[in-house]
Amino acid sequence: MPSPTYYRNYGKTFKRPRRPFEKERLDVELKLVGEYGLRNKRELLRVQFALSKIRKAARILLTLDEKDNKRLFEGDAIMRRMTRYGLLDETQNKLDYVLALTASDFLERRLQTQVFKLGLAKSIHHSRVLIKQGHIRVGKQIVNVPSFLVRLESQKHIDFALKSPFGGGRPGRVKRKAQASGGKGDDEEDDE
Repeated sequence: MPSPTYYRNYGKTFKRPRRPFEKERLDVELKLVGEYGLRNKRELLRVQFALSKIRKAARILLTLDEKDNKRLFEGDAIMRRMTRYGLLDETQNKLDYVLALTASDFLERRLQTQVFKLGLAKSIHHSRVLIKQGHIRVGKQIVNVPSFLVRLESQKHIDFALKSPFGGGRPGRVKRKAQASGGKGDDEEDDE
């Protein structure tokens, strides 16, 4: 039988800050965590880590010559990915714009933020709960990951799941119980 270390994932997904108790950074992070309804700082650090990798790649490509094959090929790939995810417009087709991206640009493209912006949820926290409980679909696929990055073409296909009580499916447990008792079960639920 293989040891449990055999299945370990060695790829880092986030990076801790060099100065853990810098007041200005802590305040900015806390504001972002609250604004976008993140579960913890690690979710924010994960986004910052992904952003830093993309910016590092863009910085390296910018040092190369304009006609360099590597710069043309990989630069186009980065720009295509940024426009597909809605991080940059069609007009912003230079690598310099990639360096200007911020963590909040990425957080805006999360499914959790998009569900709230579309008005499917009452708050950013409510949207997270709806996603985790499987009430939200993107296209035909139910997505239960709040950090799912929504592409531009699939943004218009975000809706309630067909089997969800919000999307015209069977009513939830409490509503079914109330219907079965004929609508007189409200007093008993308050006692619990």
